Amino acid sequence: MAVIVDAIDLALLALGVLTAIPVAFLALQIGAALLPARRFASESFATCPRFTVVMPAHDEEAVISRTIASLMSRMPPTGRLLVVADNCTDDTAQIAASAGVGVTIRRDPARTGKGYALDHGIRSLTSDPPQVVIVIDADCEVAPGTLELLAKRCAATGRPMQARYVMLAPPSPSPADKVSRLAWTVKTFVRPLGSTRLGWPCQLMGTGMALPYDLARKLDLATGHLTEDQKISAELVLGHRSPQFCPDALVVSQFPEAEAGKRQQRTRWEHGHLAIIGEFLLPMIREAIARRSLRLLAFTLDLCIPPLALLAISLMLMEGASLAWFGATRSAGPLAVSSIALAGFVATIGAAWWRFGREIMSWRELAAGPGYCLSKIPSFIRFFVHRQVGWVRTER
Repeated sequence: MAVIVDAIDLALLALGVLTAIPVAFLALQIGAALLPARRFASESFATCPRFTVVMPAHDEEAVISRTIASLMSRMPPTGRLLVVADNCTDDTAQIAASAGVGVTIRRDPARTGKGYALDHGIRSLTSDPPQVVIVIDADCEVAPGTLELLAKRCAATGRPMQARYVMLAPPSPSPADKVSRLAWTVKTFVRPLGSTRLGWPCQLMGTGMALPYDLARKLDLATGHLTEDQKISAELVLGHRSPQFCPDALVVSQFPEAEAGKRQQRTRWEHGHLAIIGEFLLPMIREAIARRSLRLLAFTLDLCIPPLALLAISLMLMEGASLAWFGATRSAGPLAVSSIALAGFVATIGAAWWRFGREIMSWRELAAGPGYCLSKIPSFIRFFVHRQVGWVRTER
């Protein structure tokens, strides 16, 4: 009996340490994000290179005209726009062509997903290749100067660049919408900002990302992966071409208004992210050890931080299990570890909210966080029993 008790105690302790690792790394990133800003040397980016904005578009006739008009009003003379009308069943291609921008049409119903559209678009540039390719989604707007800034920094460094990607809440947002927006802000701004200030790579985010053309054309883009941006990020870091965060560049979109659209979008992100962790965690850790590379290890830990809702659920479950175990056996080790991890997570998210999220939600609304996390349990269960593997366009 004592052997069984010791084994359970050790297992709980190990699980507690395992859940504490992403919390510790998250705290390091957010703590670094509070440090003074690092500035790029402006003299290094004097000339804007020739670049092409590649815009994947699948049945986007409702928004494509507005997106093109906004983007072209902010396009410098060295830039051009190419719309990839991907398996469209509406007038996306015709509307884009009538707006006077480049259009390429892809029809392959057997292979769907943004990765295939990107591959098609980049391959179509072969006859007149630019220096830099910038990916902008069809539902996004860019801030003034963003395209030029991304192109300059990408060309000057020879590395992929990622703009800050802001997702606005829908009109009359619910508390869950606000929690989701805060989580998005932490993932796409606070964490990469902290990594940048520590000299570490960041993840690409699917839109607002710039790549040297010579690099983009060599990437394995033609996949139906749900989160092709994270897959590309991992492959770039393994190939010694780490993406860098460019917080001064800004791309803006909005969360879907309809509940069905919200579920589709979040399921795609969450299931894709978890699949990426399963695919890359062990190979990247082995490679980081083999190279003795702190940067690669840091990127691996960043990539493998699970969705914040899942991390919160794991911490709460560990706290409950450890508390029950303490009540039954008086073994305090697992409870101490799980309590420290949970407290650290709460303090870290609280610090991120205080510095970067108070305009998103009040502290009273922040109390909706645990309920929001618990509402995500069915989605995470579906990953293990009925995982989404096919790419599905989010309903706007």
